[in-house]
Amino acid sequence: MLYDWNLRQFFEKLVPAHELELFLRDVVNLNWHGQHDAGRPFAETSAELIAAWPRFADAIAAFGPRFAETVTGLLPGMGAIVHDLHAHGVPLFAITNFSHEFWPPFRAREAAIFDLFADILVSGEVRLIKPDPAIYVMALDRFGLGPAEAIFIDDRADNVAAAEALGIAGHLFAGAGPLRAELERLGLLRNRL
Repeated sequence: MLYDWNLRQFFEKLVPAHELELFLRDVVNLNWHGQHDAGRPFAETSAELIAAWPRFADAIAAFGPRFAETVTGLLPGMGAIVHDLHAHGVPLFAITNFSHEFWPPFRAREAAIFDLFADILVSGEVRLIKPDPAIYVMALDRFGLGPAEAIFIDDRADNVAAAEALGIAGHLFAGAGPLRAELERLGLLRNRL
């Protein structure tokens, strides 16, 4: 969990205030967006959604080309953790539920962080999404790691549980402070005194 993803702050500029809750609950919601993370093209999903919700056509159409605007920045303290791990020689890998179409421009925008990673497995490219166990198996194989050599960090309990079921140490993200303490406990970072 590195970045703050905030659909509300993006769509409150595009959807009338009195319809925003309905829009986020029933229109552009996680079920719909999850199709992109699984590899489905935005052109298909947006056409279907616009047909069902024509009054929101402009807002729906904006989602794909402006997706990077929904990611508002690094979560507090996470940039420092990534840089500290890299500086300590800890190999960094990631599994991200992300559209294969939305990933390249976001990756380019955030190159300063992502260039520190040895490899990043993108769900939309491999058409598997967390918490499907197959994506963790694929990642371990691709990264050249055994389960006991990895720690998986995520803000969703089901994603962490799936990693742990395969023998990967898991950490349910609740902020940079607890994560740093856990990484120090594991010897991956030195304790700051």
